[in-house]
Amino acid sequence: MNDGINPAGDALELHIRPEAAAAEGMDPQSIAQAVSDMVEGNVATQFQNGPKTVGVRVRVTGATTLTDTQLGQLQIRAPDGHLFALNRVAEQVTVTGQPEISRDNLKRMVAVTARIDGRDLGSTIADVQKALSDSSLLPASVYYQLGGLYQQQQIAFRGLLTVFGAAVALVFGLLLFLYERFRVALAVMAMPLLAASAVFIGLWLTHIELNISAMMGMTMIIGIVTEVAIFYVSELQGLTRDEELPFEQALTAAGRNRLRPIAMTTIAAILALLPLAFALGQGSAMQQPLAIAIISGLIVQLPLVLLLLPVLLKLLMKKQRI
Repeated sequence: MNDGINPAGDALELHIRPEAAAAEGMDPQSIAQAVSDMVEGNVATQFQNGPKTVGVRVRVTGATTLTDTQLGQLQIRAPDGHLFALNRVAEQVTVTGQPEISRDNLKRMVAVTARIDGRDLGSTIADVQKALSDSSLLPASVYYQLGGLYQQQQIAFRGLLTVFGAAVALVFGLLLFLYERFRVALAVMAMPLLAASAVFIGLWLTHIELNISAMMGMTMIIGIVTEVAIFYVSELQGLTRDEELPFEQALTAAGRNRLRPIAMTTIAAILALLPLAFALGQGSAMQQPLAIAIISGLIVQLPLVLLLLPVLLKLLMKKQRI
């Protein structure tokens, strides 16, 4: 874990004694300027190098590698021409490095980072938020913002929720266009929504956190379950229109006719996703939440379409033809 405090290197301060400087015939400002010219250097002249003007900086030899002893032995020339060592008029004081100041959007900022090991991101963030909720932990003028992987995950979640909502809206619009009855579209739309809610149960039973991959699986469930529900309603329409069966008998007959194809399609899809759900093979663990999310929706798909959907249609249609 890094607390975000990065101290700078130790510094060396020169405290010039005014009385000692006066004894050499100089003032503290002149001595400080002389030391700056020797160590940092000054631009003595310039020369033209093509379109650029390059300055010539002059300083003492080895100025960037001076030790504290060598610094104290620097020779300062007084106005009357005599030379004296810097340590005769100044004291060297070592100062411990001060923390670096980082800013974000012109505000002081300290980035506290850590690596998560042996636990999931959600529970870790919950513990962090619980610790930071203590009002006595931070001053009133200080606020915190969770960033890093958690921030990226939240941004991705918001985007996927938008995609999920758009998928539901588009599918519902398609159902309205297909059946031209709000009640039928509502009954069919309830199936994928209930199947998507089963994803949370599947993730909870397998101890897998809700992540971006699982959200993608929930979005895919909307289309998969809706397709199966449309097959059932299409069979129901054929029975009531072509064979002119009573509505209640048609509900049962449609379920009986579609039982085998729906069951075989569901079982085949589940079996195909099982290796990915068990994270078999290299790299499969990354898509394990996706497989578990889809399998969870497919497991409840069969009873939802063949049992709950006929009940909803019977209650909403009230023996009317579809």
